[in-house]
Amino acid sequence: MDSLLALAADPAVWAALITLIVMEVVLGIDNLVFISILSNKLPPEQRQKARRIGLSLALIMRLALLSTLAFIVGLTAPVFELPWKGALNEHGDPSFELAFSWRDIILLAGGLFLVWKATTEIHHTVDVRASDDLLDKKAPVAMNFGTAIAQILMLDLVFSIDSILTAVGMTDHLPVMIIAVVVAVGVMMVAANPLADFINNNPTIVMLALGFLLMIGATLIAESFGVHVSKGYIYAAMAFSALVESLNMVSRNAAAKRQVLAEKSDSLT
Repeated sequence: MDSLLALAADPAVWAALITLIVMEVVLGIDNLVFISILSNKLPPEQRQKARRIGLSLALIMRLALLSTLAFIVGLTAPVFELPWKGALNEHGDPSFELAFSWRDIILLAGGLFLVWKATTEIHHTVDVRASDDLLDKKAPVAMNFGTAIAQILMLDLVFSIDSILTAVGMTDHLPVMIIAVVVAVGVMMVAANPLADFINNNPTIVMLALGFLLMIGATLIAESFGVHVSKGYIYAAMAFSALVESLNMVSRNAAAKRQVLAEKSDSLT
């Protein structure tokens, strides 16, 4: 108890907590976009339930990982190495050993899954035959509830490990990590339904979100091979794309209003 009071009285701890909450919320955007796209493929009455279950699993997984910090840190230790020909190591030799840890393997699997999932969804969106099936009310549901939860659980694991490793790198205080994770997931739960509805109601946003997932999957694959890609570049590109699409939406709405006014003017004359 005394240690908690000491932490609460330390301004540096509060600064670390605020910074970590912001980082966890930003890192959670990837998770939230994936859950939103996946849940929108379910029947309307099951979507909110799938989002709640997905985010609850994300919270449980993050807290479980925080309880085993030694295990999480051990995930970064090399498991096996592969010879990599045709490149120079730090000594100038024409080959080196490419080491993979369990974290790298998990990131690689998650990245490949995201690339496959985003590519499949993009193909389904642009395929004329798939679009015709969506117009058919008798067409089967694109995904069942169990499959959606299984896919959300798989990506929750990938994003949770990335999130907790970020938290471990920013602070040594477990209570700070726990509070930051709980607050971040709470923000995600509040934003889940509005974000999913917004994505579902705007087809161009769906394509943009799938492009984000494709880029995130490629980044996870690169990270698994030891190529660090700054998250700042990724989120800056996402923010810029979202800004451009927002301007496009405003432009389309303005054009639609002008069309309505023109039709009213023609009817009066």
